[in-house]
Amino acid sequence: MAIGNLPNAADIIGTGVPRIDGSLKTSGTARYALDHDLPRLVHAVAVQSTIGHGRIRSLDATKAEKMPGVLLVLHHGNMSDAYRLVSEQSAGRTNEARPPFADDKIAYWGQFIAAVVAETLEQANAAADAIAITYDADDPDVEYDLSNFDGPRPSSWLRGDPDKALAEAPVVVDETYSTPVETHNPMEMHGTVADWDGENLTLYESSQGVVNHRNVMAAVLGIPRENVRVISRFIGSGFGGKLFPWPQSTIAAAASIKLQRPVKMSVDRRMMFSNVGHRPHTQQRIRLGANKDGKLTAIRHDFFSQTSINDDFVEHCGEQTPFLYSCPNLVVTTGMVRRNVGAPAPMRGPGAVPGLFALESAMDELAIKLNMDPVELRLMNDSERDEGTNKPFSSRHLKECYTTGAEKIGWKKRTPEVGSMRRDGKVIGWGVAGASWAAARVPCTASVELCQNGRVCVRCATQDIGTGTYTIFAQVAHAETGVPLDRIDVFLGDTGLPEGPTSGGSMVTSAILPAATDASKTAVKRMLQIAATTPGSPFHGAKAEHLELTAGLIRTTSQSPVQGVALEKGEFTPTRETMQGIPFAEILRIADLSGVSATGRTHPSFEDENARKYSLHSYGCHFAEVEWEPEMARLRVSRIFSVFDCGRIINTKAGTNQILGAAVMGVGMALFEQTHYEPQRGQPINGNFADYLVTTCADLPDLNVTFLDYPDLIVNEYGARGIGEIGMAGVAPAITSAVYHATGVRVRSLPIRIEDLLQSKVLSA
Repeated sequence: MAIGNLPNAADIIGTGVPRIDGSLKTSGTARYALDHDLPRLVHAVAVQSTIGHGRIRSLDATKAEKMPGVLLVLHHGNMSDAYRLVSEQSAGRTNEARPPFADDKIAYWGQFIAAVVAETLEQANAAADAIAITYDADDPDVEYDLSNFDGPRPSSWLRGDPDKALAEAPVVVDETYSTPVETHNPMEMHGTVADWDGENLTLYESSQGVVNHRNVMAAVLGIPRENVRVISRFIGSGFGGKLFPWPQSTIAAAASIKLQRPVKMSVDRRMMFSNVGHRPHTQQRIRLGANKDGKLTAIRHDFFSQTSINDDFVEHCGEQTPFLYSCPNLVVTTGMVRRNVGAPAPMRGPGAVPGLFALESAMDELAIKLNMDPVELRLMNDSERDEGTNKPFSSRHLKECYTTGAEKIGWKKRTPEVGSMRRDGKVIGWGVAGASWAAARVPCTASVELCQNGRVCVRCATQDIGTGTYTIFAQVAHAETGVPLDRIDVFLGDTGLPEGPTSGGSMVTSAILPAATDASKTAVKRMLQIAATTPGSPFHGAKAEHLELTAGLIRTTSQSPVQGVALEKGEFTPTRETMQGIPFAEILRIADLSGVSATGRTHPSFEDENARKYSLHSYGCHFAEVEWEPEMARLRVSRIFSVFDCGRIINTKAGTNQILGAAVMGVGMALFEQTHYEPQRGQPINGNFADYLVTTCADLPDLNVTFLDYPDLIVNEYGARGIGEIGMAGVAPAITSAVYHATGVRVRSLPIRIEDLLQSKVLSA
């Protein structure tokens, strides 16, 4: 695929490179999980519970089993071949601890209680509707308020005496903030095609972690890992909801094993709201103590996180709190509150995104109490060291993020009084919030092969969830070999490849870079050795260290002997041909080799003695502008300036797109998104795109992204850290602070509602 004009190989890292897989997606050539239509394929359709709590009294599938095309009906009475995954087991991680159809208990509305497999999708749907089910129903608990929780409240990150410091602080903020259930809504919904051949199971999945998925499915189904293959070559995004397997994967696999035929099972849009995860509801009490000059003396962050009846999922809202600001007295406590809802799952920026909404909102309220500029308050309390772990930061330029963002939006022109800024007849509000996210280097293995056809093949069992991983691998291979991008083939998303990381936590890029670089360098070194030692090679007799691979050509370097210089006996004599370069494919042909390959590995940062001495994080901030028209109660986010210290950006085009997309999700979090549960049955009542509001093109503000260029060499040799999660952290509190500045209404419970803003006393100009 021709990419157009690009810099030379040495400069391609850090450049805006178009996606090498772009044409496959725009042409419809890329095959996603449910695009795999195998011979003799049959279809599975789930039957969902219509109550939110209770038991199945009876399930009669007699009529369904006799309907045309029906091959199998699975339910708790005949599903005995799915095992529970032990949480301490190193096999992997799943989302729902309970295997599908494990018993007759109902824990949430929409829970899968049966599945019909038929020759066609229409036949499966008709038979699913014919199953007769009765229940012993109980009242579901979907109570929104989490504060009545009386369970354990473990504390973490305790330092000093925060309660004493709060009691003595001359200025205190004590407020409660809440974030609602938000549902993952990627363009591609979840789905599985399972194919059992009598010994081996192949799963075509929409998965953010094919290696973990393979390990989990092998353990759940009792099949050796070597006999399970998971393929996810293209994924229509996941936002965390596809990190770990969901029940449809087990159901499809079990049906395929029973029928000895491929089975396709998809999750529809309504099921996305009940069966495949969500960001859980949180309720957070933040108490900040400060002296009159604005210096923090105490932080107490107590939060409740909603989870399901069967799953111990905690949204770690306090994970950024211990190090973002300097404060001698601090504590974070957690309460996990069970409700009759489906299992929560990580969602973009888990923990940090809702946690920073509370912390950064409280910082804005503290600035107002102190009559202090909110940027100056943050700069004053910036931390020089991770006071939670007492480690130095590997690289931290958060102050520069604030000063750069303030300059871009023109913060000096801001007047602090509510409703005091006007433009074109509209009231303008400005707000700011900080952001942070953990950085790490996780294990990865990758192979690089120089092939006889002149192409380079890169292989790794990680996956590209739409963020540009294919292209980053190609950039590294191009940088090391000079082979044009349109002659580099990257193979991902298949457990038959060298093991790679799960696409979560913004850690894939920092993981794959060392492995891909190591493999590329070793493959090139081996290629040069072959050129120097193969009889008949134009380079035969040369020293390998006097050769180089550039632009796909092997040639003698400036350090090698040159024509016209007296040579020692037997020393290699360069020719015009060898100095100009010979394609490596020609050398492979002469050596009668199909290719030369090498494998590289990334060792995790927790095994690196030097990396363990540092606190590894990325940082950033958002400056948001809103327009408020009180005469019609119209609010619009008009501008967002985002500035990030994320180390070196490998692909500026893909990196910018990541932050832009995250900011759009942040607008959705602030203004629109909330999943509502009907209290009688526990059903998500706005489980569709007509009723569940997301940001559309009409809602988009002007977005501006700036990356500070400070490579973090503690993380990896490129100095790159992840950026996918941090782009969403801090967007919502920047918007709500801007809303307060424009309207005088402090929104502490997301999303912002027009009903909230009707309280504003700010009048139009």
